[in-house]
Amino acid sequence: MGELFARDYTGAPFALFGTYHLIALALIALLNLSFIWWEGRIGETVRRNFRYGLAAVLIIDELGWHLWNAATGQWALQTMLPLHLCSVFVFLSAYMLITKNYTIYEFGYFLGIAGALQALLTPDAGSYGFPHFRAWQVMISHGAIVTAQIYMTVVEGYRPTWRSLGKVALWGNVYMLFVGIVNALLGSNYLFIAHKPETASLLDVLPAWPWYIPILELIGLAMFLLLYAPFALKDWQAQPQPA
Repeated sequence: MGELFARDYTGAPFALFGTYHLIALALIALLNLSFIWWEGRIGETVRRNFRYGLAAVLIIDELGWHLWNAATGQWALQTMLPLHLCSVFVFLSAYMLITKNYTIYEFGYFLGIAGALQALLTPDAGSYGFPHFRAWQVMISHGAIVTAQIYMTVVEGYRPTWRSLGKVALWGNVYMLFVGIVNALLGSNYLFIAHKPETASLLDVLPAWPWYIPILELIGLAMFLLLYAPFALKDWQAQPQPA
């Protein structure tokens, strides 16, 4: 059991798109697809219990991550403050699920899904492969962030607007500026805007710092538009068509 929480793990490292990674992705996808069946069939009590349960999963999983880092001597201001997008949306998504806050949903739908999807595809698990705690933690955390936004959209009937997209683009850049100041003060790399992460990620195919940052902005905008496309299409179809 100790090996599953060991700092110096002797098992196999995380295998990107290996068997366990693909199984985890498939389970997350199946859970989110199941919401299509939930729509209109599940009562308020079940919905509330699910929201509260998912919020608890998000908080417990993140607290477990912090406790493990503290217990293994790895907790540091430069790496463990909740400033990465996914760390922020762990707590914001939990609050959203409990309170059904629409403003948080607007940001979570775009920033939460976009950030967590990238982390699900290229998890920052390093040498910790399944069944180590870190491998489970990283997939549960990011999978739950995506699931929270999809649940609120499909089951609770929330949806973003064009105004939502504009708000997210504006305040997302303000937040990045704030984090850049924090990085300069602490020597940290939150949001990976000081340099590329040490582990494999989608940033590896982009140019060197700082040129990958504006490219990331464009990629982010493209993802936002892609995420909004189903709603834009639905609105277009709902418009009266010329005779």
